[in-house]
Amino acid sequence: MNYKYFKLNCIFRIVLLAISIWLFVYLIMRTELYASIFIVGFMVVIQAAMLIKYIERTNRDLARFLGSIKYSDFSATFSGGGKSSFGELNEAFNDVVSEFRNARAEKEEQYHYLQTIVQHVGHGLLAYDADGKVDLINNAAKRLLNIPHLKNIKELSPKYRPLVDALLKIGSGEKELVKIETEHEFMQLAVFATGIKLRDKAVILVSIQNIESELSEQELESWQKIIRVLNHEIMNSVTPITSIASTINDLIKESAMSVDDGFISLSAESSEDVKNALATIEKRGKGLVKFINSYRNLSNIPKPEFQVFPVSELFERVSLLLRDRLEKQNIDFRRSIEPESLELTADKELLEQALINLVLNAADAVNENNNAKIELKSQLDEKGRVLIAVEDNGSGIDQDALDKIFTPFYTTKKEGAGIGLSFTRQVMRLHKGKISVKSEPEKMTQFTLLF
Repeated sequence: MNYKYFKLNCIFRIVLLAISIWLFVYLIMRTELYASIFIVGFMVVIQAAMLIKYIERTNRDLARFLGSIKYSDFSATFSGGGKSSFGELNEAFNDVVSEFRNARAEKEEQYHYLQTIVQHVGHGLLAYDADGKVDLINNAAKRLLNIPHLKNIKELSPKYRPLVDALLKIGSGEKELVKIETEHEFMQLAVFATGIKLRDKAVILVSIQNIESELSEQELESWQKIIRVLNHEIMNSVTPITSIASTINDLIKESAMSVDDGFISLSAESSEDVKNALATIEKRGKGLVKFINSYRNLSNIPKPEFQVFPVSELFERVSLLLRDRLEKQNIDFRRSIEPESLELTADKELLEQALINLVLNAADAVNENNNAKIELKSQLDEKGRVLIAVEDNGSGIDQDALDKIFTPFYTTKKEGAGIGLSFTRQVMRLHKGKISVKSEPEKMTQFTLLF
């Protein structure tokens, strides 16, 4: 910076002030020109004040400049340009402030850019310190946890206690699988953590993803592959066995009636035993074919044809189809829809079959209950999603069976095939929905379809 004009201005003012002071003293000592003495004295005071003001102007501008930097207030400007003694200094101040302003604007743009990315990430992101104080939570995490805001992760305890425990103990680079069961939904949350150091503050950044649907889909695909293999292998074996057994049975019948003609001579007792054995083979072979055909249907569910329809229409159809069965068992069957005009976008035929399976299961569960009740209800959950529930007051399901209830081949019935709930679960997967169950033995069981 060039201080040439500032120096010359200061020297000129000091010399002028010195001359004025000398003249003032001279007039006091040598003359009695009081008017002149007063005028010169007044000029001395004015020049001294102007010199002080001139010098302090730099300090004021410098103080303003440093204050702008300290408080990040870059709206200040420094006037006085051209060839004035402070023009270059003010111009330098303005340049520095402009650079800071641009740097701050760029930093804010980058911050908003990163915020936009974070908020649009599909996985839930949550950043918090050792005390649980939340520094960041994105929209995906809010939707997943169904919360509008979050100040401390401990606020999640009433509804998501297992998740809070996992978040408080998880370390950097670790991952946890957390199971959460709410009133209408079951979630399996994959939690991945990363440690971040912000100055002297340690922050944990975690990503949260509900992988329940992915796990269910992989499980169903695995079972479908097994079913296709079983279908191929067993059908190739059972079909010829059934055919041959039927043929042999016919031959034995003919031989038993034509012994004298030289066909096959068997005693009456042996002939009867052979016929019974072959009939058993034939019956069992046909049973296996029927069994495989049932599982073939499970692995070949048609693609849903979506349409919009009132839930009341679906309930009415299910009630009509099952009315005779329910009345025969003296079951108190109730329906409720809130609101009455509730509509659903789904494949009506597939969903109807799924509800029939659930209601029939409920009817079996209350078969020995003198006060049997089944309720078919539909409403909107706290996230505005349509749910349909089938609830009964039957025998309930044991905790061990709850973990296996949707597995193909598994059944708790004496004569069940184990495909009803598997079929329903696959229907819900095709609808991008979920099915969950909660049960208290000897009290109640509720299956919930969430769309």
